[in-house]
Amino acid sequence: MIFSSNKILITITSSIFLASCGAPAIVSTPIKNIDTIPLKNIDLTDTQLKNWKAYDLVSDTIPGMSVNKAYTELIKNKKGQTVIVGVIDSGVDIEHEDLDGVIWTNAKEIKGNGKDDDNNGYVDDIHGWNFLGDSEEENLEFVRIIKKLKPKYAGKTLASVAEGDRDEYQNYIEAKAEFEKEYQENAGQKMQYEQIAQQSEISHKAVSEVLGKEDYTNQELLQMEAKTPEMQQHVAFLSQMFGFMDTGDTVPDFIKGVKEGVEHFTEQLNYNLNLEFDGRTAVGDNVDDITDVKYGNNKVMGPDPKKKGIKHGTHVAGIIAAERNNGKGMDGVAKNVKIMAIRAVPNGDEYDKDIALAIRYAVDNGAKVINTSFGKYFSTHPEWVREAIKYAASKDVLIVNAAGNESEDLDQKAVYPNDQIDNTTEVANNFITIGALNYVYGANLVADFSNYGKSNVDAFAPGVKIWSTTPNNSYEYLQGTSMAAPAAAGVAALIRSYYPKLKASQVKQILMDSGLSTKTTVNIAGDSPKITSFSEVSKSGKMVNLYNALIMADKLSK
Repeated sequence: MIFSSNKILITITSSIFLASCGAPAIVSTPIKNIDTIPLKNIDLTDTQLKNWKAYDLVSDTIPGMSVNKAYTELIKNKKGQTVIVGVIDSGVDIEHEDLDGVIWTNAKEIKGNGKDDDNNGYVDDIHGWNFLGDSEEENLEFVRIIKKLKPKYAGKTLASVAEGDRDEYQNYIEAKAEFEKEYQENAGQKMQYEQIAQQSEISHKAVSEVLGKEDYTNQELLQMEAKTPEMQQHVAFLSQMFGFMDTGDTVPDFIKGVKEGVEHFTEQLNYNLNLEFDGRTAVGDNVDDITDVKYGNNKVMGPDPKKKGIKHGTHVAGIIAAERNNGKGMDGVAKNVKIMAIRAVPNGDEYDKDIALAIRYAVDNGAKVINTSFGKYFSTHPEWVREAIKYAASKDVLIVNAAGNESEDLDQKAVYPNDQIDNTTEVANNFITIGALNYVYGANLVADFSNYGKSNVDAFAPGVKIWSTTPNNSYEYLQGTSMAAPAAAGVAALIRSYYPKLKASQVKQILMDSGLSTKTTVNIAGDSPKITSFSEVSKSGKMVNLYNALIMADKLSK
């Protein structure tokens, strides 16, 4: 399940430096004492919003990662090594104008000859690998569990099940309960969004005809003379909808978002929660056999020529490494990066087998950082993924993982993938989990959707309303811990570029220890909203900061 988040959905639903190269050491002072910084009491401009993850909290009062400051004061024109970053996701638009120059190419493979030239097990894997083949839609994991175990356990009680099968039976019962809850919620939300979309279009048409324009503000709406009771209802309805919008959004933006919500819930019901749907037939492998590896193809942009299904992975890739200073679209966090595109996340829940093999593929083909912006709460073969994480650790590869978007305390509820046994004991030191920050410094600093956890979330990075690349040379705002993880992955890639002798475990520790801390209290959403100290929502209690990270990396590399 992809960990990006739709703001309208949520709101309505919930109410350098290389010493070996002779470069000079960094002598700058880390950023500290941010608790003395005044809160920003004015809205961000369009330019600020599109680039907020790069801003500096001290000088801009925006809780970005001090990317601009790091490039201006620390990196400047210094050269680093090229770092390959594996993006395990829905696919990447490798033809995008802002990404085509930073896509990894397998130099050992001859394009289009139908042979496995480098003998890595993957034929013509020029820019990565597509473990999903022609598949796009998928069930959620708990739906697959029900389908698999129903013939064995339907109608049975715990007392009638053999003792050796009781854990499996309990998993089946929990999957059924989750299915019933999710199906009911999604059916209800689909109906609600359809009604909102319909009424929004009717009211917007009536109001825009009177005002003579499509893009009106809430103030202009309320100042409009509503001569009839019907028009008064249109104004009242749209004014209420303005309450769900971010600053700068228009009613057409809102309608577009609501329609995307309708599409989301429709897809949930038609595919993700459909007990009759089988999305794996197109792939043709045995998902319960980790040794069955001859499947997939080299089409890292997936089977759809319109590239609809690869928005998420394209957005993630852009956050990490969109070409900097090329005059197009946006700048990624990191230069000196090549993106290895690995398609393994469908519209639905990923298979453990695909993720385990994708991690191993990235490691074996030279990635030093891997981004995993996806997750699920049921897993049938978590041991395969944990073994792949341990394999990555043995090869000195850092995995940057999204925490998830359900406002859950991950110390209490496990999300997969993770590097833990029984949600407590870590099996490797190369796996870092990232929560999402809002662009507002203060009580709402933690994104209202972000998972958190004093033990099982490591740090936070920008994840609300992030501007990045989307397919067919377009750009959009998306948000979620899916966007926070690649922000941190970009920082990790720069550290590995300028300080290649540092181990993955050291880079993880730098991301955690060098970040900005604050004593401020923050709002935490969820079933039981609460107020807590920012230091209590992650292990480090820190916000990832590139400027500080480079200073610490420089000291640690001595």
